[in-house]
Amino acid sequence: MIGPMNQRRDSQAAVFEAIAPARAVDEIAAQVRQMIAAGKLKPGDRLPAERDLSGRLHVSRNTLREALRALEHAGIIEMRKGASGGAFVRPGSSGVIVNGLRDLYSLGAITPQHLTEARIWLSETVVRVACERATDEDLDELDANIAAAAKAHTAGDFDTRQALNREFSLILARATKNPIIEITMESVMGVLGRFIEQIGPSENPYTLPSRRRFMRHMRARDADAAVAEMARHLRRLHKDYLTRWTRRAATGAA
Repeated sequence: MIGPMNQRRDSQAAVFEAIAPARAVDEIAAQVRQMIAAGKLKPGDRLPAERDLSGRLHVSRNTLREALRALEHAGIIEMRKGASGGAFVRPGSSGVIVNGLRDLYSLGAITPQHLTEARIWLSETVVRVACERATDEDLDELDANIAAAAKAHTAGDFDTRQALNREFSLILARATKNPIIEITMESVMGVLGRFIEQIGPSENPYTLPSRRRFMRHMRARDADAAVAEMARHLRRLHKDYLTRWTRRAATGAA
């Protein structure tokens, strides 16, 4: 957590250089990124005030604001209002990657078939590593997720059930103790959520039984059996998804 002292200080290690006007916005953003990479700017550091920073960079305040907006959209800085506000370097966040992958799906660069393959391939790695590294607390969290999903299924609550089913994969990814794997899975699940919204609700009587079989293998630390169970389930699930997607696309074309 960023303490109040960090929030109020300007970094003294960051020495900004004058910018060539033709590519001012890109160069400002590049300088900030380079300073973060070099450790001259750290999460919680505040950039100098607009008037001061625009003077150091030899650019207009409008140009500086455009560069700061670009950095904010990229998840690098956070703009805060008020007397103690300004531009602050953000801690690392997966949001930009998750949103970027979702945007690629919306633009058609990622297809449902790509999504199916990626989820199955990624899940094999996740399950193998999680089977080795998962703590008892991780396994208990997975069991609690299954119990909550069963309750939602009985209540006919499709939205909650689907959210919990996707959360199961995120819990597994966290159990690998690798943030890159966790962020990648979060991104795939973000796109999957969008995909499921498009194809709509359906009956799914086989996920819960598969989850329970899977957990028996996980608690036995039998990675091969756990991977096989997960792969069977995901292939069946995504075959159903793609069939419904194709039917929906054909109906839309008609």
